Amino acid sequence: MDDRRIIELYNQRHEKAISETSLKYGKYCFSIANNILGDPRDSEECVNDTWLKTWNSIPPHEPTSLKLFLGKITRNLSFNKYKESHRQKRGGGEIELALDEIDEIVADVRDIESELEEKAFIGTVNRFLHSLPERDCNIFIRRYFHAYSVQRIAQKYDMSENNVSKVLSRTREKLKKYLRSEGYIK
Repeated sequence: MDDRRIIELYNQRHEKAISETSLKYGKYCFSIANNILGDPRDSEECVNDTWLKTWNSIPPHEPTSLKLFLGKITRNLSFNKYKESHRQKRGGGEIELALDEIDEIVADVRDIESELEEKAFIGTVNRFLHSLPERDCNIFIRRYFHAYSVQRIAQKYDMSENNVSKVLSRTREKLKKYLRSEGYIK
């Protein structure tokens, strides 16, 4: 079933929306959650929470990309679950490391309250990502959206971990300069 039709089912409050969403995007959402949580039970719970949050979000929201909408919800729920279950543990984990790496750049931007400002910021980051070479863009997205380890990215692209770390470092620095030029950071 196409995304437009699935969104229509949500708008009509038809329960089939959840089963169709699960059928089409269940593996995708599970993959995102499991990359972050590393636990199939917790990941499955986050995916189920994604369906509930989607049910409660459509309407009023009407996503332009259902896949990205679901991915963002899954990602945020998974990060929240991870933080909740690792409050006493600090440092050493892949998620903390990825968040610390990107936090230096976007910490000030997190205070954006207006949905329009947030959309503008997302558009700015997307423009930046599209300006990158395809490999660098994919590495950045895998690290900071899907929370892949540096080791896993290195294996995927047949690179050394050191080389992946350098690509990520350079890309973060480019993002910082780009956000500065766009007026998002000082």
